[in-house]
Amino acid sequence: MLASTLLPPSKLLPSHFVPPITVAEAPLRNRVAIFSKSTPKLAFVARATNDARDGTVDATSSPGVDAVTSTSSGLGDGYVALFVRMLGLDRDPLDREQAIIALWKYSLGGKKCIDTIMQFPGCINLVVNLLRLESTSACEAAAGLLRSLSSVNLYRNFVAESGAIEEINRLLRRSSLTPEVKEQSLTTLWNLSVDEKLWIKISKTEILPVAIKYLEDEDIKVKEAAGGILANLALSRVNHSIMVEAGVIPKLAKFLRSNLEGSKVLRKEARNALLELFKDNDYKILVMEEGLVPVPSIGAAAFKSFNPGLHLWPTLPDGTEIERTSRQPSPFGASELLLGLNIDDKNANLEEAKVSAMIGRSQQQFLARVGALEMEEKTIPNSDCSNDQRFTLLPWMDGVARLALILELEDKSASIKAAESIATACINEHMRIAFREAGVIKHLIRLLKCDDDAVQLAVTQALERLSVSDIVCQVIEAEGVLGPLVSILKCSGTVGTIVEKSLSILARIFDLSKQKQLELMDLRRHLVEEKMTVSTRLSSTEQTVSKTFSWNNILDSVFIAQLVEILKSSPPNLQGKAASVLEFVALSDPTLAQICFLDIESGLRSAFQQKILKISEDMESDAEDQFYEAYAIEFEEAGLAISAASRLLTILLDCEQFRNKINAPYFIDMLREILKSNIPLRSKDSVVACLLKLSSFSASITSVYPINVEVTLYETIPRLVEQIKTSFSPEAQETAVVELNRIISEGVVDSTDEAIISEGAISSLVKLIEEGSERAVEASLAILYNLSKNNENHSALVTAGALQVLKRIVLANRPHWERALLLLRILQP
Repeated sequence: MLASTLLPPSKLLPSHFVPPITVAEAPLRNRVAIFSKSTPKLAFVARATNDARDGTVDATSSPGVDAVTSTSSGLGDGYVALFVRMLGLDRDPLDREQAIIALWKYSLGGKKCIDTIMQFPGCINLVVNLLRLESTSACEAAAGLLRSLSSVNLYRNFVAESGAIEEINRLLRRSSLTPEVKEQSLTTLWNLSVDEKLWIKISKTEILPVAIKYLEDEDIKVKEAAGGILANLALSRVNHSIMVEAGVIPKLAKFLRSNLEGSKVLRKEARNALLELFKDNDYKILVMEEGLVPVPSIGAAAFKSFNPGLHLWPTLPDGTEIERTSRQPSPFGASELLLGLNIDDKNANLEEAKVSAMIGRSQQQFLARVGALEMEEKTIPNSDCSNDQRFTLLPWMDGVARLALILELEDKSASIKAAESIATACINEHMRIAFREAGVIKHLIRLLKCDDDAVQLAVTQALERLSVSDIVCQVIEAEGVLGPLVSILKCSGTVGTIVEKSLSILARIFDLSKQKQLELMDLRRHLVEEKMTVSTRLSSTEQTVSKTFSWNNILDSVFIAQLVEILKSSPPNLQGKAASVLEFVALSDPTLAQICFLDIESGLRSAFQQKILKISEDMESDAEDQFYEAYAIEFEEAGLAISAASRLLTILLDCEQFRNKINAPYFIDMLREILKSNIPLRSKDSVVACLLKLSSFSASITSVYPINVEVTLYETIPRLVEQIKTSFSPEAQETAVVELNRIISEGVVDSTDEAIISEGAISSLVKLIEEGSERAVEASLAILYNLSKNNENHSALVTAGALQVLKRIVLANRPHWERALLLLRILQP
């Protein structure tokens, strides 16, 4: 009776059809066989996307492939109802298993078959229930059918609402599963995670740790499905922190660094996931620390302008020439092409960075010549990046070489993107050295001469990040960057960011050069004192210095005038860099003629009168401390500007013409107030040196209130306290506490108690009494004894734990126990 209601009349059936009553009476496994034979086993492959034409897609296929559909026979369609009914909970487990296997195979026929299955309400719930069975075959078939159903856009919500996500999550947590079950289950979640609403639901089921765990599975299909899930879930920034904390970045990055056979899909999904994490500034550096470099996608057409110069004598990527050991042509006609591939280890000792640069350049040039770079120019699905903002991630050796290759192209927009990527990728010394060896510096300096603000901005950003390395900074200067940078700064209409980056590069170059000059001056002085021949000993050093600097550039009057203007009216960060460059100019020109004739005094006054210091002066001590904590960065920038201006003023004071011109009392009062401010302690060193030099020329002014009072209270004591608190060297701590005790004992200045307590030194002194050397203990006890003479300091000493430490010294009969006992009686009468 059941069969007659499901099948068409016998006169409409094909001649080979078995009568319904015979099939109904046959065992279930025979009916499954008949059903399976009548259902075409078509491969069901299509990309999991939301724009499939027929609505049937699967996550495991390549992009752009339409779903495969089939027209099943009337026999297969008719038996769907029978096997759906056999999935009931009241059926025999073996019958349920055979029925789900049959339905799974039937669903592989395409969307029409899936539509037929979905005509029966409650079918999905019965399928999901089968995931609880212990049978591996049943679980695989149930997960496989859910995979087929979830591949259709229309049915994804039905699958999710049936509890499939929760059941698959539970299933994947089993201790032992076959690769087939894992593949079908994970791919189902992969299909579901395409939908934005569903990926949020999947994230709430704690599936992320499970998917990350299966990235280490032995089966490549399981890895691909896990990577696909993570790539889709990474589209939501809410999941980023969970993914990163679970350690997903190193696991995904290794798939891009290694060349795994048959894992093109896995590499693609891993790259998509990492690209989404890379968009988050909090995790950008973590991705690059795994050896990956962001490379802009500029399109295959841009590489057509690449000309490798095959007939030129080869050089290393950084421009170093390879010595010609033989002038005879190769008998095979490949002397230039193969040069460098057969290097005698006895005569060549290349660093690892140079070898990597050569390999990377060879690989990228080969791909560019055969037109294999960026052949796929389609926009990445589900990405909010436009074509102008697209980029990819490459292993550092290939990425560095690719960026160097892009800089050689004639495409200006591509060069801008490459320069920006270089600036982003310079996160450590290893990457900066890699870019140096790849030869990007000469290309960046060539682009710097371009009269285009966008190009100059991108290039100065890259050079500024590269110049952080002293080694790379020297190469940048040797490649002739001074001329273009000076030209940029001489132009009054230059964008502010370009000026800032240019000044940063110049300040770093001149800081290194200043050290070389000082060393040269010390060497010359030493040789003169020994009455030795100076010319022979200085020749090599002077030649090096002369090659390093372009004097005509830095002594240009327009350039110096522009620096003075920056010092007058710019923010603190630019003031500090301008003052640092002017400091080097002053060292380079002993006459100081170019600077003295300018209004340099106004620039120095502006650098010393920082707004952040004026605001904090009017506050009470407690409010000032809170204000300093809230604006610590602003105080740091102000301190750097003041320090650089102080060094510049110290050098200018050597010029008599400048000394006669400057208002010394005004600057002395200004520097005294700066010493009392909350600028970082290291910035006060230059202020003290400048103040002492100013006072030496104005003895009558400083006789009433000596300069050493401010220096001791606001620089010497805080510096010694900082050394006691932060130094890891017992010897350094001992030296600092002994010097501090000398200042207090000799009564050099008053109010030392307040200075020590305000710096929070008591706790460190108490700790030093318990753990320090005998000399340090003696000095610390003496300091605490002097502090205890003021009853107002007792509470601070007790709070720091002095009583307990003093009692232990007395009871243990340690050295200086008498002083400890005396101090104990004072604090505890």
